[in-house]
Amino acid sequence: MAAVSVRDLDESVRERLRVRAAQHGRSMEAEIRAILTEAVTPPTDSSGLAQTLLARFGDLGGVELDLPPRTEAPRAADLAG
Repeated sequence: MAAVSVRDLDESVRERLRVRAAQHGRSMEAEIRAILTEAVTPPTDSSGLAQTLLARFGDLGGVELDLPPRTEAPRAADLAG
């Protein structure tokens, strides 16, 4: 297994790493390993946002909206002003 040293790490970055590690219940070293592993792992699902949302929330069903009838003809946007 390789060992990596990081020199001149800003103190605020170290502190944020410490807090993040504590939030995840890990040591700072384990947190850094998790961050690096996630950063270099290629995505496994390329279905896109719409498919991901549908898979997660599709069982909830949709919402039907009562749209009022249009009373005026559509007009072009005024981009001059």
